[in-house]
Amino acid sequence: MTQPISYGGRPYAPAPGAPTPELRVARFRSHARRLTWSAVVLILVAGACGYFYGNLPAPFEDWMLVVAAGVVVFVLVLLPFLSWWAHVYTITTRRVIERSGILASRHREMSHVRGYSIQIRRGVLQRLWRTGTLTLSNGVEPPLRLANVPSVELVHEALVDQVEVNQILAHRDAQPPLPPPPPLPGTR
Repeated sequence: MTQPISYGGRPYAPAPGAPTPELRVARFRSHARRLTWSAVVLILVAGACGYFYGNLPAPFEDWMLVVAAGVVVFVLVLLPFLSWWAHVYTITTRRVIERSGILASRHREMSHVRGYSIQIRRGVLQRLWRTGTLTLSNGVEPPLRLANVPSVELVHEALVDQVEVNQILAHRDAQPPLPPPPPLPGTR
């Protein structure tokens, strides 16, 4: 049976020594504003194709226009979108995972139990879009950089909570078990 979880509080801690499942807290991509120029290019290419189709000068043909438009859309629209789509950050109850790559996948993770410092950097445009860049550093591994995180304050708060809960649980589970209580007088 699971215990209730309220929106304002943390979930109840599992019993000492009980296995804790790894649950997903958040999954997100960087802010999609980097795709703005790709959207502008797509609109311009569609408009140019609509205008020039059937109106090209003599040495050019309509299939050349369509092929050129297809190449421009592939390089300047589809590849940036796939690159953005393939870069995913996942926060679980045990770790932070970064996955990226279209053809060859790259995977990095950082455990909450070891603890890490969290640094937030926000530029002027990032403040406008309520995004930011989080840098997680534990002093041993290279820092994990989460760029253009949407709702950066909420993600920061979730990371701080997960580190705190994981360190408390790790400390509690590292303690020796309590001895059994002595029997009550008069009972056998």
